[in-house]
Amino acid sequence: MKKFKLEEIANFISGEIHYKQDLTINGLNDLKNAEKGQITFIGNSKFKKYWEESKASAAIVNDCIKIDTSDKPIIFVKDADIAMGKLLEVFSPKNVPVFDQDIHPSAVIHPSAILSKNIKIGPFCYIGKDVSIGEGSIIYPNVSIFDNSLIGNNCVFWSGTVIRENSIIGNSCIFHNNVSIGADGFGYRPSPEGKGLVKIHHIGNVVIGNNVEIGANTCVDKATFDSTVIGDGCKIDNLVQIAHNSVMGKYCLMAGNSGLAGSVTLGDGVMIGGSASVKEHTKIGSGASVGAGSGVISDVAQGTTVLGYPAAEYREMLKQWVAIKKLVKN
Repeated sequence: MKKFKLEEIANFISGEIHYKQDLTINGLNDLKNAEKGQITFIGNSKFKKYWEESKASAAIVNDCIKIDTSDKPIIFVKDADIAMGKLLEVFSPKNVPVFDQDIHPSAVIHPSAILSKNIKIGPFCYIGKDVSIGEGSIIYPNVSIFDNSLIGNNCVFWSGTVIRENSIIGNSCIFHNNVSIGADGFGYRPSPEGKGLVKIHHIGNVVIGNNVEIGANTCVDKATFDSTVIGDGCKIDNLVQIAHNSVMGKYCLMAGNSGLAGSVTLGDGVMIGGSASVKEHTKIGSGASVGAGSGVISDVAQGTTVLGYPAAEYREMLKQWVAIKKLVKN
């Protein structure tokens, strides 16, 4: 178990201690479940009322939140959520799965594949023709990387992930269990004879930037032509669908069960809430946000927040909801 002095924690997160004590912290937890010896977090003033009854030995609190009295130490910081993220990394156990052999003998690796230094490949993996895997990358059991794919340095592929042919992946990316990269896009048209459907074949690929993290069971489809693109630093949750020819800028966030239809374009820093959906050929400007459960059917301007189905500017949508409630009451 890792332990740190309170002053060490304050220095690490650039915080200011009020009511100092010679205290050792052995863990962290939320206000409700924290025990003696642990530190907790208060990032919103509505939670400060629970501080007195919390068993936590200390708290990290946003410096904009006023707490008049406390018989336990408080570390004030600019952003308690960011501080929590830093401490979670420090306290995180380093008990990742162990490789007894760097490259397991059951892995099938094409003779033309290029394997850089210090990589690990687990049991029953498949590495296809002309694949290139960068230095320090880790491939856990039952991962398939198909022909002509290029993998950067220090990437991690968890079990069940499939990287289809011609994919290009940058450095320091993480793909959680059962991610699908480069499957065919969903393209069909009615047949000329009026019987059945004609499949639209996709001959493009997927290009993923650096420091991208993709959650379990998420799918990123290859382009009809050219590339489906995920920009540097994007973080994508579990069970997300990104369709063919969509382009995400840098540092976008997509929460679980959200989806982009074909040829959607996101600017930098766009945030998509859980279960939100975006219509094909729609453009969402940099810094815009889409509320959870919303349905976007038209372009969204830079820096705008939209809600609802169909999605509209959030203040306008809130007015509509209030008006509807009044009509129901009458």
